[in-house]
Amino acid sequence: MNLKIGLLGGGSWGTTVASLTARNTPTMMWARDETTVDEVNKHHRNEKYLPGANLTPTLKATHSIQEAANNADVIVMGVPAQFFREVLNYAKPYIRPWVPIVSLAKGLERGTKMRMTEIIEAEMPGHPSGVLTGPNLSKEIIAGQAAASVIAMVDDTIAKALQQVFQTGLFRVYTNDDVIGCELGGALKNIIAIAAGMGDGAGAGDNTRAAIITRGLAELTRLGVAMGGQPATFAGLAGMGDLVATCTSNLSRNHYVGFQLGKGRTLDEIIEEMSEIAEGVKTANVVMELAQEYDVDMPIATEVYKVLHEGSTINDAFRGLINRKVGSEAEPG
Repeated sequence: MNLKIGLLGGGSWGTTVASLTARNTPTMMWARDETTVDEVNKHHRNEKYLPGANLTPTLKATHSIQEAANNADVIVMGVPAQFFREVLNYAKPYIRPWVPIVSLAKGLERGTKMRMTEIIEAEMPGHPSGVLTGPNLSKEIIAGQAAASVIAMVDDTIAKALQQVFQTGLFRVYTNDDVIGCELGGALKNIIAIAAGMGDGAGAGDNTRAAIITRGLAELTRLGVAMGGQPATFAGLAGMGDLVATCTSNLSRNHYVGFQLGKGRTLDEIIEEMSEIAEGVKTANVVMELAQEYDVDMPIATEVYKVLHEGSTINDAFRGLINRKVGSEAEPG
C-alpha cells in the first residue's frame, strides 16, 4: 500500500493506531513530547502511555508537525476533542489539498457543541472527513488481542480504501456511512461509563450496572437519532459495542473516573493523578446543552453531570434516578 499516514497525537490510542497502520503502510506519528518521539524511534516503545508494549518497528515519530503532515496522503487526528481544533489549525498549512482527515477522538467541543468531523469541515473544507471508532481499548489491541472497529465516512469509496489502511491481523474494521451516529455513539457513551463506574465504585452490583448500560443505551440513542444518527448505528460497534467495553473494563478512563467517585474521592483528586483525559468529564456539559436543545430526556446523563459539575453526591444521583416515575420501557426514565 502506497498511502502515507500522518498521525497527529502520541497518546495511548494514537500510538496504538499508528502502530497498526505502520504494519500496512508508511506511518509518521507526531507527538509534543520529545521523550516519546525518541523512545518510539530508538526503542519502538511509548512507556508513558503503553508501558511494556512493543510498537511496529517501521513506525516513525517526529516532534515536527510539518514533517508528519507534509507528505501524508491521510491525516489521522489522535488528539482529545478539546485540543482538536488547535492541533488541526497548527497542521493546516502543511496538509495537502483533498487529503482525507480521520478523527480518533470521542468527544464534543465545548462552546460550539461540534463533532470532530464538523470541525474538520469548518476549518478545512474540501477534505473528506471521517471517524474511526468502536470498542477499542488501546492496551488490549497493542497486546495483540482481537478487536473490531468502524471507519465511518460519507464517501463509501474512501471508507473502503481506508478500511485497508487500518485493518490488520486481529483488528477488524467495518465501514459505515453514518458519520453522525458513529461520532455521537463514541462521545455520549462516555457519560454512561462514568455512571457505571460510579455504581461499581459504590458497590451497587451487577444488576445495577446492567440497568445503567441498557437504559444508558436508550438515552444516547434518543439523542443520537434526534441529531441525525441512524438507529441501527447505536445497536452496533460504535454504539452498544463501545458502550459495553467502556462501562465494564478496568482499562476505561471514564469508568475509572466514575469508580473513584463512587469510592468517595473528589473529581479534582482523580483528574490530577491521571496521565490521560477522560473525555466524558469534559463533554458532560455539552451533552446537557444538546439534550436541552433537542428536547431529549437523559436522566442518567443529568445525574452524572450534577455529580461532576454541581456538587451532587453519588447517593444524590442514585436517589434522583430511583425517585423518577417508572413507565413503559419504551419511554424515557
